[in-house]
Amino acid sequence: MYRIGEFSKMCRVSIKTLRYYDEINLLKPEWIDQETNYRFYTTDQLVRIHQIQSYRQVGMSIDEIQLIFLGRKEEEILKKRQQEIQEELEVLQAQLARITFIKEERDQEVYMNYHAVVKEVPEYIIYSAVMQLNDHKEYFDRIPALGEKVATLNPDIKCVTPEYCFIRNLDREYRDKDIHIEYCEAVDRFGVAPEGVEFKKIPSVTVVSVMHRGRYEDFGLAYAYAFNWIEKNSYIVAEEPRESYIDGIWNKEDEKEWLTEIQIPVIKKE
Repeated sequence: MYRIGEFSKMCRVSIKTLRYYDEINLLKPEWIDQETNYRFYTTDQLVRIHQIQSYRQVGMSIDEIQLIFLGRKEEEILKKRQQEIQEELEVLQAQLARITFIKEERDQEVYMNYHAVVKEVPEYIIYSAVMQLNDHKEYFDRIPALGEKVATLNPDIKCVTPEYCFIRNLDREYRDKDIHIEYCEAVDRFGVAPEGVEFKKIPSVTVVSVMHRGRYEDFGLAYAYAFNWIEKNSYIVAEEPRESYIDGIWNKEDEKEWLTEIQIPVIKKE
């Protein structure tokens, strides 16, 4: 038999770890001298410590190793760990792809101010209205008027906190004039809909989000960046993009301070 120090050198496991394994009943010494309290191990236990090390090196937890030693099927736990590693690899590969994209786009000064984030937008109850506008400036007349109509019929309805409203462009191309949009405002309940308005529930969705600061006429840069990111990071556009207006003419005089979030619903390629 070997003292704990000798056994530690043979199996290349620290004395502290061996004592911990003893405390949790994972690997107890073969014999303990009651007078000196020295711990002694045998060569047979080298096989057990080697088994523990092999499990630890594939990322198994101590609890999982104990379950195997208590009779739990090894195959079941190994399969679970294999799946966890596969998922971790997919996350790491996605992170590598995003780093590569950021480095490449930083070489193009025009995109320096943009960043893409994947996030989940939760399920909402919204009221929506399809509109035809002469130009973008008409947003600031038609949308407040729409909100007043809904509030008049539904004085108890409140916007969600934080507020979430967005516009979906229904045209197949960018237009300065004769614009077709759907305006959507998230609220806390269903209500009575004025003419031309619909209350409905929209499901949660994964989106690629890009923040655009500045004039609405420059949205094209944000969209170009977002669609490029989507393609290079193995996503597919699932629905029409959403434009969520955070700061604008109603609270910022300088158009350079206008802030809009471009949200593009996506699904991950298989």
